[in-house]
Amino acid sequence: MERIASFSVDHLVLEPGVYVSRSDEDAATGCVTTTFDLRMTAPNREPVMNTAAVHALEHLGATFLRNDKEWSDRVIYFGPMGCRTGFYLVVFGECQPSDVAGLVQRMFEFARDFEGEIPGAKPEECGNYHDSDLAQAKWWAARYVAKTLEHLDEKHTHYPALLS
Repeated sequence: MERIASFSVDHLVLEPGVYVSRSDEDAATGCVTTTFDLRMTAPNREPVMNTAAVHALEHLGATFLRNDKEWSDRVIYFGPMGCRTGFYLVVFGECQPSDVAGLVQRMFEFARDFEGEIPGAKPEECGNYHDSDLAQAKWWAARYVAKTLEHLDEKHTHYPALLS
């Protein structure tokens, strides 16, 4: 089997940022989509997010994106990476990190500033409603905004050298 692109990125030097993981045309539909890697921690060098924080951020992020007037029709998917170092954002169209930087920053500011009951976190709305931590989600969102999104530059929007 061929190595997929995201496993070709050297995770030993990868920094938090907003990266294009994949952008291509779907052979079945002809639709162009772009997958973004919203990396919130430095893999293998910083602690990963716990599942309760990830789950809360997933609910807050999905709610924000589905309600964003400019992007809601273009969002296909928002969800966590299995390694718990960030999230994937999949949108229709060929996009660059600069195209979604404002959206991503607004989404994490929304999570950072959120007060109240997490959307979709009731037993009838969620398959694991107990595993959610708003305080930690807000902490991770604040960290990502302050340390990464407010200073997004080329180093944090273009993958480092690929592994051979």
